Amino acid sequence: MSTFTAEERAAMKEHAKELKTAARRASQADKAAQAEREVLAKIAEMAPADRVLAERVHALVTAHAPVLEPKLWYGMPSYALDGKVVCFFQSAEKFKARYATLGFSDQAKLDDGEMWPAGFALTAVTPAVEKRIAELVTRAVS
Repeated sequence: MSTFTAEERAAMKEHAKELKTAARRASQADKAAQAEREVLAKIAEMAPADRVLAERVHALVTAHAPVLEPKLWYGMPSYALDGKVVCFFQSAEKFKARYATLGFSDQAKLDDGEMWPAGFALTAVTPAVEKRIAELVTRAVS
């Protein structure tokens, strides 16, 4: 019996494919441009509700943390610094979840005492949510 769900196995296969694709790219500029196109294409494939959220997250991350490079990570839009994922968007549909998630890896500089959130449920992007996302991604790379 496998310890991984079908969705998790599919995500791992997507990640392996992403690594192979990335290894074949020629120049760093080509890699960055191609990676962003892949992220935008993945966002375009999402269900409408997830797509709206992912588009806003993408716009906010690229505007407020331009040092982060968009890339696919386990089939999800993510944003990396020096090749290491700092934050990512997980659609609700992908894992049949109740809500989308904006997540942060241990690379994000969000430390706050002995315990802090590393993932945020996302159901709408209001002006207040946009402000919070901007603050989080700015702090994550500071």
